[in-house]
Amino acid sequence: MLDNFTTGYEGRFDFPPRLEPPERTYLIASVPRAGSTYFSHVLWRTGCLGAPLEYLNFEAAGPYGFARNSAPLQHELWRSAVRRRCSPNGVFGLKAFPQQLEDLQQGNPALLADVLATILPPDRPRQVIYLRRRDRVAQTVSLARASLSGVWRKDQEQASVEPPRYSQEALEAAERGIAFQESVWSNMFADLRIEPLSLWHEDVLADPDAAAQQVADHIGVSIDPDARVEAPPILKQAPGDASAWAQAYARTRAPTGG
Repeated sequence: MLDNFTTGYEGRFDFPPRLEPPERTYLIASVPRAGSTYFSHVLWRTGCLGAPLEYLNFEAAGPYGFARNSAPLQHELWRSAVRRRCSPNGVFGLKAFPQQLEDLQQGNPALLADVLATILPPDRPRQVIYLRRRDRVAQTVSLARASLSGVWRKDQEQASVEPPRYSQEALEAAERGIAFQESVWSNMFADLRIEPLSLWHEDVLADPDAAAQQVADHIGVSIDPDARVEAPPILKQAPGDASAWAQAYARTRAPTGG
């Protein structure tokens, strides 16, 4: 956890603890820099769609980085999240990237099996929300810059830190990485015969309430306006020279005349 910064994983944001298993579960399948954190908070604030955060993020700088090398602690955190982050109507959501599932497959396969049995149970419909971003150039630039600078969130920004220099290599690597992770999701959907609800980041920004309603309709629950809860605000990172990066990179991707 980060000191003096609200992450959303703090206990004060929990729902009342639930003793019974969730009645409905769903997965937000996404890739980095596609707006999934903003989207998850949109759903969370309804008070009817759980609090679908990255409960499998055990990376060193992640919310549960302190459990990175402890399989038992990872199990404990997962079980706790299912109890505490299930909304009162019995809905629990999880947001995940392919790399997080791969890390579990390599380091804690027992937990991965437990997660999949909970989120994508074989005895009821498997509900997946697939969030992507139409503006691939903007997504690629965002991922490349974050990878180079190590700044992934607003709280990590420091005025004294030099912005990363334009890197064609980093941009091309970022675009390949996005495409690869999307292919991982596509293959998983095909293997499990899942038809996800596909949403776009740009549409969520334009009408967040409509996006939340689509999710509620997809998993079969009603949104009660009186159930709304407070969730931490999502602070937008400073754009820096991202626009210049995007313009330069877009030119390299444009078809050349013959």
